[in-house]
Amino acid sequence: MIDIKKFIKILFLVRTRKIDNHYTIFMTYLFLYIVGIILIWWTYRVGWLEALKTVVKVIVPSALIILFNIKAGRLLFKSPVVGLLSALPTSIFIFRGSLPLVSYINNWVEKKINKYDDSEVIDTYSVPLDD
Repeated sequence: MIDIKKFIKILFLVRTRKIDNHYTIFMTYLFLYIVGIILIWWTYRVGWLEALKTVVKVIVPSALIILFNIKAGRLLFKSPVVGLLSALPTSIFIFRGSLPLVSYINNWVEKKINKYDDSEVIDTYSVPLDD
């Protein structure tokens, strides 16, 4: 029979050995490198304003879900690991609850960028040289 605490420690790499620690650090840097490349490509493809909005749309709910479930795991189950495992049911509610905050942040960013006055813009027409 497998001890549950031992299984959880092995599964989540809690108290890893020195070799596993280097592997974990390497995989974390590799993940961040791939995410960085994807963000640069996405910024090039859609523009930095849309890329920023997309990043906010992903980061804000994710951070709220992770923080809430770690706190709930410590309070209810005395273990943050159990809190992260119970993330699925609460993540739906937290994601939907964070949508107004995401909209507020995206609207604020858009207002700061589109601050120019339309009254100073002059409409012009282009006329081909053949006419």
